[in-house]
Amino acid sequence: MNYLVIKCGGSVFEKLPFSFYQNITKIQRHGYFQPVIVHGGGPLISRLLEKTGVKSSFIDGLRVTTEEVLDVVEMALSGTMNKQIVANLYKAGGSGFGLSGIDGSLLTAVPAGDGSLGYVGNVAFVDDTVIDNLAAKEFIPVVSPIAMDSTGQKYNINADVAAASIAEALKAKLCFISDIPGILIDKDGEQAVLHQAASNEIEQLIIAGVIKGGMIPKVRSALRALENQVPEAAILNGLDPDSLMAFAKGEEIGTKIMLNTEAGYV
Repeated sequence: MNYLVIKCGGSVFEKLPFSFYQNITKIQRHGYFQPVIVHGGGPLISRLLEKTGVKSSFIDGLRVTTEEVLDVVEMALSGTMNKQIVANLYKAGGSGFGLSGIDGSLLTAVPAGDGSLGYVGNVAFVDDTVIDNLAAKEFIPVVSPIAMDSTGQKYNINADVAAASIAEALKAKLCFISDIPGILIDKDGEQAVLHQAASNEIEQLIIAGVIKGGMIPKVRSALRALENQVPEAAILNGLDPDSLMAFAKGEEIGTKIMLNTEAGYV
Protein backbone atom coordinates (compact mmCIF):
# COMPACT_ATOMS: atom_id res chain seq x y z
CA MET A 1 0.00 0.00 0.00
CA ASN A 2 1.34 3.43 -0.98
CA TYR A 3 0.60 5.67 2.02
CA LEU A 4 0.59 9.43 2.54
CA VAL A 5 0.48 10.61 6.16
CA ILE A 6 -1.10 14.06 6.44
CA LYS A 7 -0.52 15.89 9.72
CA CYS A 8 -3.05 18.64 10.36
CA GLY A 9 -2.62 20.94 13.37
CA GLY A 10 -5.46 22.32 15.41
CA SER A 11 -4.69 25.94 14.58
CA VAL A 12 -4.89 25.42 10.81
CA PHE A 13 -7.85 23.02 11.02
CA GLU A 14 -10.32 25.82 11.71
CA LYS A 15 -9.18 27.69 8.56
CA LEU A 16 -9.08 24.81 6.06
CA PRO A 17 -11.28 25.16 2.97
CA PHE A 18 -13.68 22.35 2.12
CA SER A 19 -11.58 21.66 -1.00
CA PHE A 20 -8.85 20.34 1.32
CA TYR A 21 -11.06 17.37 2.26
CA GLN A 22 -12.21 16.95 -1.34
CA ASN A 23 -8.58 16.64 -2.43
CA ILE A 24 -7.88 14.01 0.22
CA THR A 25 -10.74 11.88 -1.11
CA LYS A 26 -9.54 12.42 -4.70
CA ILE A 27 -6.01 11.37 -3.76
CA GLN A 28 -7.42 8.08 -2.50
CA ARG A 29 -10.02 7.58 -5.24
CA HIS A 30 -7.59 8.23 -8.10
CA GLY A 31 -4.96 5.93 -6.64
CA TYR A 32 -2.23 8.47 -5.93
CA PHE A 33 -1.92 7.43 -2.27
CA GLN A 34 -3.83 5.92 0.62
CA PRO A 35 -4.23 8.92 2.97
CA VAL A 36 -3.81 8.71 6.74
CA ILE A 37 -4.65 11.84 8.73
CA VAL A 38 -3.04 12.62 12.09
CA HIS A 39 -4.41 15.71 13.83
CA GLY A 40 -3.71 18.00 16.75
CA GLY A 41 -6.13 20.34 18.47
CA GLY A 42 -4.27 22.90 20.59
CA PRO A 43 -6.70 25.84 20.34
CA LEU A 44 -9.74 23.66 21.09
CA ILE A 45 -7.92 22.09 24.06
CA SER A 46 -7.09 25.56 25.42
CA ARG A 47 -10.71 26.70 25.08
CA LEU A 48 -12.04 23.59 26.82
CA LEU A 49 -9.49 23.89 29.63
CA GLU A 50 -10.53 27.48 30.20
CA LYS A 51 -14.22 26.56 30.08
CA THR A 52 -13.81 23.74 32.61
CA GLY A 53 -11.47 25.76 34.86
CA VAL A 54 -8.58 23.30 34.56
CA LYS A 55 -5.21 25.05 34.83
CA SER A 56 -2.41 24.22 32.41
CA SER A 57 1.10 25.46 31.65
CA PHE A 58 3.80 24.96 29.04
CA ILE A 59 7.46 23.94 29.12
CA ASP A 60 9.43 24.53 25.90
CA GLY A 61 6.19 24.73 23.93
CA LEU A 62 4.77 21.44 25.29
CA ARG A 63 1.66 21.41 27.45
CA VAL A 64 2.25 20.03 30.95
CA THR A 65 -0.34 17.24 31.16
CA THR A 66 -1.81 16.28 34.52
CA GLU A 67 -4.58 13.67 34.84
CA GLU A 68 -7.16 16.50 34.74
CA VAL A 69 -5.57 18.06 31.66
CA LEU A 70 -5.30 14.65 29.98
CA ASP A 71 -9.05 14.06 30.37
CA VAL A 72 -9.76 17.35 28.58
CA VAL A 73 -7.12 16.67 25.91
CA GLU A 74 -8.65 13.29 25.14
CA MET A 75 -12.16 14.75 25.02
CA ALA A 76 -11.04 17.46 22.59
CA LEU A 77 -8.88 15.29 20.33
CA SER A 78 -10.58 11.90 20.25
CA GLY A 79 -14.04 13.41 20.61
CA THR A 80 -14.81 16.77 19.01
CA MET A 81 -11.82 17.23 16.69
CA ASN A 82 -11.62 13.68 15.39
CA LYS A 83 -15.32 13.44 14.64
CA GLN A 84 -15.38 16.80 12.84
CA ILE A 85 -12.65 15.63 10.47
CA VAL A 86 -14.47 12.33 9.82
CA ALA A 87 -17.69 14.28 9.12
CA ASN A 88 -15.89 16.63 6.71
CA LEU A 89 -14.43 13.68 4.81
CA TYR A 90 -17.90 12.13 4.58
CA LYS A 91 -19.32 15.38 3.18
CA ALA A 92 -16.47 15.37 0.63
CA GLY A 93 -17.40 11.88 -0.54
CA GLY A 94 -14.83 9.93 1.47
CA SER A 95 -15.07 7.34 4.23
CA GLY A 96 -13.14 8.52 7.26
CA PHE A 97 -12.62 6.22 10.23
CA GLY A 98 -11.83 7.99 13.49
CA LEU A 99 -9.58 6.37 16.07
CA SER A 100 -6.96 7.30 18.64
CA GLY A 101 -3.56 5.78 19.20
CA ILE A 102 -5.14 3.67 21.93
CA ASP A 103 -7.48 1.85 19.54
CA GLY A 104 -6.05 -1.45 18.39
CA SER A 105 -2.87 -0.57 20.33
CA LEU A 106 -1.90 1.58 17.35
CA LEU A 107 0.55 3.70 19.38
CA THR A 108 2.48 2.44 22.40
CA ALA A 109 3.83 5.28 24.53
CA VAL A 110 6.71 5.90 26.89
CA PRO A 111 7.08 8.99 29.12
CA ALA A 112 8.79 11.97 27.51
CA GLY A 113 11.64 13.76 29.20
CA ASP A 114 12.31 13.73 32.94
CA GLY A 115 8.68 13.61 34.07
CA SER A 116 8.26 17.37 34.49
CA LEU A 117 5.76 17.37 31.59
CA GLY A 118 3.47 14.92 33.37
CA TYR A 119 1.63 12.56 31.02
CA VAL A 120 3.31 13.72 27.83
CA GLY A 121 4.73 10.80 25.93
CA ASN A 122 6.83 9.69 23.00
CA VAL A 123 5.96 6.86 20.63
CA ALA A 124 7.80 3.62 21.40
CA PHE A 125 5.99 1.39 18.90
CA VAL A 126 3.45 1.64 16.09
CA ASP A 127 1.25 -1.37 15.28
CA ASP A 128 0.43 -0.50 11.69
CA THR A 129 -1.84 -3.52 11.15
CA VAL A 130 -4.85 -1.50 12.33
CA ILE A 131 -4.18 1.07 9.59
CA ASP A 132 -3.57 -1.64 6.98
CA ASN A 133 -6.91 -3.26 7.88
CA LEU A 134 -8.81 0.02 7.58
CA ALA A 135 -7.07 0.91 4.30
CA ALA A 136 -7.93 -2.51 2.85
CA LYS A 137 -11.60 -1.62 3.42
CA GLU A 138 -11.07 1.77 1.70
CA PHE A 139 -11.40 3.83 4.85
CA ILE A 140 -9.29 6.94 5.48
CA PRO A 141 -7.87 6.55 9.02
CA VAL A 142 -8.12 9.73 11.12
CA VAL A 143 -5.84 9.41 14.16
CA SER A 144 -5.86 11.48 17.35
CA PRO A 145 -2.46 11.39 19.12
CA ILE A 146 -3.44 9.81 22.43
CA ALA A 147 -1.41 6.69 23.29
CA MET A 148 -1.07 4.19 26.11
CA ASP A 149 1.86 2.41 27.76
CA SER A 150 2.09 -1.24 28.76
CA THR A 151 0.38 -0.54 32.12
CA GLY A 152 -2.65 1.14 30.55
CA GLN A 153 -1.58 4.69 31.43
CA LYS A 154 -2.62 7.18 28.73
CA TYR A 155 -0.29 9.83 27.31
CA ASN A 156 -0.65 13.02 25.30
CA ILE A 157 1.60 12.77 22.20
CA ASN A 158 2.69 15.76 20.15
CA ALA A 159 0.84 15.38 16.84
CA ASP A 160 3.97 16.07 14.76
CA VAL A 161 5.79 13.28 16.60
CA ALA A 162 2.83 10.90 16.20
CA ALA A 163 2.55 11.62 12.47
CA ALA A 164 6.27 11.06 11.91
CA SER A 165 6.19 7.79 13.87
CA ILE A 166 3.23 6.49 11.87
CA ALA A 167 4.89 7.51 8.60
CA GLU A 168 8.04 5.63 9.65
CA ALA A 169 6.06 2.46 10.37
CA LEU A 170 4.19 2.68 7.05
CA LYS A 171 7.24 3.87 5.03
CA ALA A 172 4.88 6.60 3.90
CA LYS A 173 5.40 10.03 2.44
CA LEU A 174 4.74 12.68 5.08
CA CYS A 175 3.34 16.18 4.82
CA PHE A 176 2.70 18.75 7.53
CA ILE A 177 -0.22 21.05 6.80
CA SER A 178 0.33 24.66 7.84
CA ASP A 179 -1.30 28.03 7.17
CA ILE A 180 1.82 29.37 5.41
CA PRO A 181 3.42 28.17 2.14
CA GLY A 182 6.40 26.53 3.86
CA ILE A 183 9.59 27.81 5.48
CA LEU A 184 9.85 31.51 4.71
CA ILE A 185 13.19 33.31 4.33
CA ASP A 186 14.13 36.90 3.53
CA LYS A 187 15.21 37.34 -0.09
CA ASP A 188 15.96 40.79 -1.46
CA GLY A 189 13.87 42.39 1.27
CA GLU A 190 10.85 40.17 0.67
CA GLN A 191 9.68 36.89 2.14
CA ALA A 192 10.15 33.91 -0.16
CA VAL A 193 9.44 30.19 0.22
CA LEU A 194 12.48 27.99 0.74
CA HIS A 195 11.48 25.10 -1.54
CA GLN A 196 14.21 22.74 -0.28
CA ALA A 197 15.82 22.69 3.17
CA ALA A 198 18.52 20.23 4.29
CA SER A 199 19.18 19.33 7.91
CA ASN A 200 22.28 21.49 8.45
CA GLU A 201 20.50 24.48 6.90
CA ILE A 202 17.46 23.87 9.11
CA GLU A 203 19.54 23.94 12.30
CA GLN A 204 21.14 27.21 11.18
CA LEU A 205 17.69 28.71 10.54
CA ILE A 206 16.49 27.59 13.98
CA ILE A 207 19.51 29.24 15.64
CA ALA A 208 18.88 32.40 13.62
CA GLY A 209 15.24 32.48 14.72
CA VAL A 210 13.91 32.12 11.15
CA ILE A 211 12.37 28.76 12.02
CA LYS A 212 10.58 29.17 15.35
CA GLY A 213 7.54 28.21 17.39
CA GLY A 214 5.42 25.40 16.03
CA MET A 215 7.60 25.06 12.94
CA ILE A 216 10.48 23.61 15.00
CA PRO A 217 8.78 20.31 15.97
CA LYS A 218 7.57 19.96 12.37
CA VAL A 219 11.02 20.17 10.81
CA ARG A 220 12.68 18.05 13.50
CA SER A 221 9.98 15.37 13.24
CA ALA A 222 10.41 15.42 9.45
CA LEU A 223 14.17 14.94 9.73
CA ARG A 224 13.78 12.07 12.18
CA ALA A 225 11.27 10.42 9.85
CA LEU A 226 13.64 10.76 6.87
CA GLU A 227 16.40 9.13 8.92
CA ASN A 228 14.02 6.21 9.46
CA GLN A 229 13.26 5.46 5.78
CA VAL A 230 10.36 7.84 5.16
CA PRO A 231 10.85 8.61 1.44
CA GLU A 232 9.73 12.25 1.45
CA ALA A 233 8.63 14.95 3.89
CA ALA A 234 7.26 18.41 3.18
CA ILE A 235 5.48 21.38 4.73
CA LEU A 236 2.45 22.56 2.75
CA ASN A 237 -0.04 25.40 2.90
CA GLY A 238 -3.44 23.84 3.60
CA LEU A 239 -5.18 27.12 2.74
CA ASP A 240 -4.01 26.74 -0.87
CA PRO A 241 -6.71 24.52 -2.40
CA ASP A 242 -4.23 22.91 -4.82
CA SER A 243 -1.18 22.29 -2.62
CA LEU A 244 -2.05 18.80 -1.38
CA MET A 245 -2.99 17.53 -4.84
CA ALA A 246 0.16 19.08 -6.32
CA PHE A 247 2.27 17.27 -3.71
CA ALA A 248 0.49 13.99 -4.48
CA LYS A 249 1.33 14.47 -8.17
CA GLY A 250 5.00 15.03 -7.37
CA GLU A 251 5.08 18.75 -8.20
CA GLU A 252 7.37 21.22 -6.39
CA ILE A 253 5.21 22.78 -3.70
CA GLY A 254 5.81 24.08 -0.19
CA THR A 255 9.12 23.22 1.50
CA LYS A 256 10.69 19.81 0.94
CA ILE A 257 12.72 18.70 3.97
CA MET A 258 15.87 16.74 3.16
CA LEU A 259 18.82 15.09 4.82
CA ASN A 260 22.20 16.57 3.97
CA THR A 261 23.06 13.52 1.84
CA GLU A 262 19.95 14.07 -0.28
CA ALA A 263 20.91 17.66 -0.95
CA GLY A 264 24.41 16.68 -2.04
CA TYR A 265 26.20 17.74 1.13
CA VAL A 266 29.11 15.71 2.50
